[in-house]
Amino acid sequence: SFDYCNPTAIEDKLKVLLQMSLVLLWGLRQPIVRIARMAGQYAKPRSSPFETVDGKQIMSYRGDNVNSIDPAARRPDPQRLMSAYLHSAATVNYVRMLLSAGFADLHRPEAWDLGHVRNPSIRREYQSIVNRLTDSLGFMDVIGATGQTAVSTVDLYTSHEALLLDYEQALTRPVAKASQTQARRGTYEPATPPRNRLAPELCDFYNMSAHFIWIGDRTRQLDGAHVEYFRGVRNPVGVKVGPTMDPAELVRALGILDPLLEPGRVTLITRYGADKISKYLPAHIEAVLATKHQPVWCCDPCHGNTTTAPSGHKTRSFDAIISEITDSISIHQQLGSRLGGVHLELTGEHVTECTGGSMELSHSDLPSNYQTFCDPRLNYEQSLDIAFKIAKVFETRREESHLS
Repeated sequence: SFDYCNPTAIEDKLKVLLQMSLVLLWGLRQPIVRIARMAGQYAKPRSSPFETVDGKQIMSYRGDNVNSIDPAARRPDPQRLMSAYLHSAATVNYVRMLLSAGFADLHRPEAWDLGHVRNPSIRREYQSIVNRLTDSLGFMDVIGATGQTAVSTVDLYTSHEALLLDYEQALTRPVAKASQTQARRGTYEPATPPRNRLAPELCDFYNMSAHFIWIGDRTRQLDGAHVEYFRGVRNPVGVKVGPTMDPAELVRALGILDPLLEPGRVTLITRYGADKISKYLPAHIEAVLATKHQPVWCCDPCHGNTTTAPSGHKTRSFDAIISEITDSISIHQQLGSRLGGVHLELTGEHVTECTGGSMELSHSDLPSNYQTFCDPRLNYEQSLDIAFKIAKVFETRREESHLS
């Protein structure tokens, strides 16, 4: 929604992403790449083009860059694509300003308020992690390491599902290949006069609307327009992989999107559901391991675990989300593969859209602050819970490996 393009919403989301990445950095003992689904996620795939509101059939809400959540304004308006660009640019510029002004400084004291954790034993566990983190930062202060940029700012990348190809194509630019840049002052820019234009074979094409874009589960047909478009851009790209994808189809998709066998070129974002992951993920992993492709495996534990509460609200269970993540970690390890990331639908706000977590939200709590127009999101507290849980899994495994 365009409504999220405001300072408070942007700062809240950036804060929780930075906190989560710090907890994961400590727990995994590995570098963390931070990718925010922001500054462009204004389109929404829908299973049906129509919905019924107050007994009338109207067009479904397709995201703010297509139509409005207001039932009276559901007619698609191309002018909204211009608004999407302006909101995206404003968001990116504000994030740049925050990061350059020290918003990501690891020493910010207000970052670690655990008062929301109701269970005393869980609070002690989380506080133990926070104490060790702050102790480590204190040690870095003593030895003079905190003067480095690494503890005061971070690299943050943007992403979204590239659903509306007309919009994405308009923001796709040719850029001179590395072999050509030495002979030019800079990369190719469309505003450059035609006399300086490079031949197409000397350029690579990049989607400039985001750093990382992905194909959704509904638009990943191998002979479809989305796969064809993704095949032609040099951005790192993602593909949603669910129960309906046959392992052989997955291998063919990799062949189209990653013909040069580049490590990390494609991210496979798996979304099954906690009750289906053990049935489908092993076959997908084994099919990919039998090839020479080296994709990044990423677990999306949200979209396969959506249910409807007795009140009629769409919701997700925190326990089901954690279950799918931990099962994914285990299955990858058992098969000699590795889970490389987690794809979460979250907000930095204190909404009540998903049940469970350290706040112990129940179905009866959902109406108190349910704000989403489409899919339910993990709130600030539940998002931190996810990071603490994942960190604990890897801390436990590290301790077990030391003992053995």
